[in-house]
Amino acid sequence: MATAYDAGKAGGSPTGSNASPGTVRVSGAGSAEAAPDLAVVSIGVECRADSVGQAYARAGTGSDAVTASFRRHGVADSDIRTSGLNVRAELAWREGEGQRVTGYVAASILTVKLRDPGSASAAISEAVEAGGNDVRLNGVELTFSDDAAVRARAREAAWLDALSTATQYAQLASARLGRVLSVSEDGPARGPVPLPRMQRAAAVDSLSVEAGNSVVDVAVTVEWELLAGA
Repeated sequence: MATAYDAGKAGGSPTGSNASPGTVRVSGAGSAEAAPDLAVVSIGVECRADSVGQAYARAGTGSDAVTASFRRHGVADSDIRTSGLNVRAELAWREGEGQRVTGYVAASILTVKLRDPGSASAAISEAVEAGGNDVRLNGVELTFSDDAAVRARAREAAWLDALSTATQYAQLASARLGRVLSVSEDGPARGPVPLPRMQRAAAVDSLSVEAGNSVVDVAVTVEWELLAGA
């Protein structure tokens, strides 16, 4: 927590009924948590083949199978997005031959929003099964479709933290807080920090996703006018 006290900024002296000791500027931090209502899945398909066309076609088939599986779970087209697509040559060094192309790899990545985190385990498991051995599950983030209410609570907690600290410094300076001169939210507000618990169940192809809670953190800097103590 950063704190600044300027005894001369406002002019005058700490003594006298109309004098102002200056200003006090402090930073406050606050957080709030809630159960997430959105699971964002990053899932990809990676295929190797002897030609570019074969690799690309296989990747397309696998990606279509994964997409169709999510749609069967009620995922809307607007919640499925292709976020990466590439084809590259695989190279290998061979003694006496130098670097040679040994095949081609095509890969695609889908970002899928699951608006019912409770059914995420089943939806992901079936999508992985649909895509087969070419599927790559990159990660699952549990977050909020709209975090405004949670962020408002975190912002209030940050304000109260700053107010408590500023009040203490004012008392130590034999002063009292006056008007708020400035308020700023420090840096880009940090998004929800997912606290999911993911554990592999008894079946090898099953993954249990437990939502837990997600936390939103907010930091503010507030500057108050300091008034001479009564």
